[in-house]
Amino acid sequence: MEASLAATLAPLVRSGLETSTGVRSEEEEAVWIRRAQGGDPEAFRRLVDRHRDAVVETARRIVRSREEAEEVAQDAFVRAWRALPGFREEARFSTWLYRIVTRRAIDVANTLRRRPERMIAGDPGALENLAAPARRGLPPTDLTRLERILAELPPVRRAIVTLFYLRDQSIEEIAGIVDLPPGTVKSHLYRSRSILRRSWLRHTRREGPRGL
Repeated sequence: MEASLAATLAPLVRSGLETSTGVRSEEEEAVWIRRAQGGDPEAFRRLVDRHRDAVVETARRIVRSREEAEEVAQDAFVRAWRALPGFREEARFSTWLYRIVTRRAIDVANTLRRRPERMIAGDPGALENLAAPARRGLPPTDLTRLERILAELPPVRRAIVTLFYLRDQSIEEIAGIVDLPPGTVKSHLYRSRSILRRSWLRHTRREGPRGL
């Protein structure tokens, strides 16, 4: 079952499903979850459809490669299918899913860091849809620069920044996702902000002001 599901998910993760019913309600999602827990693959594919973009983008900001992110997302969805019977709604489904994809993405990112021959140059468009208010309206040159600066962070900190600013996860939710105490998450977030701020100023002095 898992092998056939993985083969089915691969094109969905890469291109998404075409839907015509608009935004799905939380009630509809709850129905899909219950059906998927009962072994309904079509219900699970609907869950993949709803969360695919967010999962791939979360993975991409951690592993810094679209191709690697798609592989991570596919693997995460297969793992989610396997673990879904144990989902008890103690957290939001999206938070539960981010926990799976984030941990897998961190593992992959750490592996890539140990393999210099596969170091990734970065994805110039990776921050185009970043939802943080402080980054809205930045010109493409600044978005590219910001992507390079984020790449300086270790994978765990990159994940925390992504989850906090892009996925709107709370400190407590992030703590559960990355399996760290809330205080440690806060510390990582504070230090990451300081690093990003210093790096931005350093790049600004080197490249000239961009009007941030």
